[in-house]
Amino acid sequence: MGQEILLERRGAVSTVTLNRPEQRNAITYSMWLELADLFRKLDGDAETRVVVIRGAGDAAFSAGADIKDFEAHRSDGAKARRYAAAAEGAMRALATCSKPTIAMVRGYCVGGGCELAIFADLRIAAEGSKFGVPAAKLGIVLGHREVRRLVSLVGTGAAMHMLLSGRTLSSDEALRIGLVDAVVPAAELEGYTYALAEEIASLAPLSHQGHKRVLASVLEDPSLAGLSEEERDVPFRAFDSEDYREGVRGFLEKRKPRFRGQ
Repeated sequence: MGQEILLERRGAVSTVTLNRPEQRNAITYSMWLELADLFRKLDGDAETRVVVIRGAGDAAFSAGADIKDFEAHRSDGAKARRYAAAAEGAMRALATCSKPTIAMVRGYCVGGGCELAIFADLRIAAEGSKFGVPAAKLGIVLGHREVRRLVSLVGTGAAMHMLLSGRTLSSDEALRIGLVDAVVPAAELEGYTYALAEEIASLAPLSHQGHKRVLASVLEDPSLAGLSEEERDVPFRAFDSEDYREGVRGFLEKRKPRFRGQ
């Protein structure tokens, strides 16, 4: 693990920190590759039940892709394809992680930083945070997966407004359009986020995994006409699990269930 990305485990919650505070946690090409590898490893980590993604310092979650990389990695279409593959690999690894993921946002969350955050399951923001995708100010066009994810959160109109205007949204505006799930006072951000993470971690991991798979299928095929037999079976496999039996026992015995993800 390089010093530009930090990993900390606290109980069942693992925290991934973008650690370039002097550069407002701008993401380099190598960091995209490292993030993809890290999210895949956390997906397979039996001790991790929730992943929190944050930026170091108070100024930014991430100010986006490091513009110093542009000449080496985005100066023409061929290079941009390789760069996009790296960035989209990290976002896809985050989106497909079987563990619930939370982006904890303080300060600026723009460009590639905003794109990364929207691929988390939840986004909790401090008051005063700023959000935006200023691609049009640089002559950049977002990829299809990023736009689809943005539209799934905020709708077509709000997504087009963000992309066409390139303007920065306040935390209240981001909450109003559904870009973030909660806005809390800055002093309460960490406590709120980790309390939520611990609450989620205490619940049935197989339920979380199943809900993430079902939601992905719904977003991919809203009509549900093309569901495979395996996809249709996801809600019913839970009834064969030890977690389901433990959940029922806990309810009947009036105690908190001890879920093991089995």
